[in-house]
Amino acid sequence: MIRKYHKQILSVLENLHKNHPNYNLGRHISTALDGSDIWSISDKDFLQALKDYQSELDSDITHEDDVEQIIKQGMNLNNIVEDEEWL
Repeated sequence: MIRKYHKQILSVLENLHKNHPNYNLGRHISTALDGSDIWSISDKDFLQALKDYQSELDSDITHEDDVEQIIKQGMNLNNIVEDEEWL
């Protein structure tokens, strides 16, 4: 029974790495287990925490292009404010 959880845990971690390669393994595990007592967590609970984390991460819509645009606009904030003052 324990091996079943181990294989499932590894499968979820592989999927996380494949679908979100910009995050390292430590970040996935740390975020999934945030607030958990990692020394006493059961394999079953560890698997569930990873699945819950994966669901949240997969359901988040990333707007990386939007974020880059916002950063660029923020860097040029002085120019934007100056342009508006002339209106």
